[in-house]
Amino acid sequence: MPDLSQPWWTAQVHADRRPLLLARNRIQAGLRIWLADEGFTEVDPVALQVSPGNEAHLHGFATEAIGADGQGRRMYLHTSPEFAMKKLLAAGETRIAAFAHVWRNRERGPLHSPEFTMLEWYRVGQGYEVLMDDCTAFLRLAARVAGADLLRFRDRSCDPFAEPERLSVAEAFARHAGIDLLATVDAAGLPDGAALAAQMQAQGMRVAADDTWSDLLSRVLVARVEPHLGHGRITILDRYPIAEAALARPTADDPRVAERFEVYACGVELANGFGELTNPAEQRRRFALEMDEKARVYGERYPLDEEFLTALAQMPAASGIALGFDRLVMLATGAARIDDVIWVPVAS
Repeated sequence: MPDLSQPWWTAQVHADRRPLLLARNRIQAGLRIWLADEGFTEVDPVALQVSPGNEAHLHGFATEAIGADGQGRRMYLHTSPEFAMKKLLAAGETRIAAFAHVWRNRERGPLHSPEFTMLEWYRVGQGYEVLMDDCTAFLRLAARVAGADLLRFRDRSCDPFAEPERLSVAEAFARHAGIDLLATVDAAGLPDGAALAAQMQAQGMRVAADDTWSDLLSRVLVARVEPHLGHGRITILDRYPIAEAALARPTADDPRVAERFEVYACGVELANGFGELTNPAEQRRRFALEMDEKARVYGERYPLDEEFLTALAQMPAASGIALGFDRLVMLATGAARIDDVIWVPVAS
């Protein structure tokens, strides 16, 4: 493993890192071939946007674009290429993918870099379950290309060639936390924080007076559920409560939950997929709620991309997903830190 006491650009540290970086290149090349064989067009969305995204707990990097007239305009580096790629779907593209550099503020650690690479892809006219199959194929491809039988992170391992486990968020909460999650939302999916808090206290979990339902759900997920996911085989955590799926459409059989899933391996979250919401009025309402929450917690809000909301009305039914490419390389190579698999890490 690379020597953490020396800068990444010293010769010996780079020599230690280089096999991981070359594996990264081979995995990326293999994924590009897979996508091309499946009929995907690779696109290259620009990173500078009028909004970095409108999820309450995602934080963008702001900058100022100065026009030829000398006037400044606040803009952001995107946290995902999602808005740009959905505009391409509205324009008529039907199967697109991008290896996009994205930026997320307030994030740094073994699994987080402020700048990282996201593989995002969309399928028009296909259900979100197809994306689950795509992810399984990608994890298997990465392992094969890296010459690994298992995906590894620290002392955890996952066999990507085993049949994935698929369970709903409600099932995971019942199994790993003893909580009936759907009893804490009403028939329309509106959450009841007091009901969730009561169940958490009964399970010996900490609850604060100012916690929202979303805060509580996140605490249970991180403390009691995620540590059990993706051990031995891939876990697909499916059917998130609608209140936790701002960009996804409701499931056909239960309006309380959405067509949203996440993929876990070795306890690490790798991908986040959706059956995409295409109702601009509902999307605007959800974004407004997200920005109200951001203002409450962090004292700021981001503008809405009005062009995106207009394009959404023309976007066909589609499914889309984002996968943390650097994390995938980490697990395929057994790297300990995300910086070990990024050619030039962000300065500390």
